[in-house]
Amino acid sequence: MQKIEKIARRLFGDNPPCKCGGGHVICLGCAVCRADKPDQIYDPNAGIASIIDATLLKADTTQAQVNALCDLANDHKCASVCVNSHFSHPLQLRLSAAVKSCTVVNFPLGAGYTYAVAAESLAVINTGIEELDMVQNLSAVKSGHILHSYELIRNIAELCRSNRVLLKVILETCYLSEDEIIACCLYAKKAGAEFVKTSTGFGTAGATVENVRLMRETVGPKIGVKASGGIRNREQALAMIEAGANRIGASSVTALL
Repeated sequence: MQKIEKIARRLFGDNPPCKCGGGHVICLGCAVCRADKPDQIYDPNAGIASIIDATLLKADTTQAQVNALCDLANDHKCASVCVNSHFSHPLQLRLSAAVKSCTVVNFPLGAGYTYAVAAESLAVINTGIEELDMVQNLSAVKSGHILHSYELIRNIAELCRSNRVLLKVILETCYLSEDEIIACCLYAKKAGAEFVKTSTGFGTAGATVENVRLMRETVGPKIGVKASGGIRNREQALAMIEAGANRIGASSVTALL
């Protein structure tokens, strides 16, 4: 898509060609060069369960519900279990080694103070969490201050790298234009995030095939794309995978399997 390259050149100048793929074409000068990294693409031989983040983020979630979700994820060898940080420590005690522990920060509004988000991130990393799903600074993006969001992602990505924690950046695509989705994907990739993710599940809409496809076209094969929000059955999950997702966030795990 020529629009992606045009936006990349407007944001980053006429840089040399990239070596990692992606519709941006030019090198973004990423915090981590991924040119020699393996592609982050779904492997059908591994099965859908292997890319599901089994998710439970409702305000009235109980410990018993988290325990049951962990047991389900263990049985099916899901990618991770993602819960609010109150459950970070018991989550790790319950999960098998094959299933990653995941929590959320700056969630769900994406409007936290930068230093507060950094402190929150460090606090949950210190519990031993293995994956972090962070909402970008959505308020800054919508105010025309996308570089503030980029700086937040860059800081948290650096913190995660130094602690071997995988970072997924939630764009909350339901509030973004196509151009904004492209720009936010580019900045998340440049900042060093491992995944871009569609939604919190608490916005006005969740993942769409069109947005997942756009995100994959933008970032290329070297970083992950997570579809999350409103994915309630196997057919929807397969459509997201076909569009380019290699991680699925869902609370309806059994229905997807």
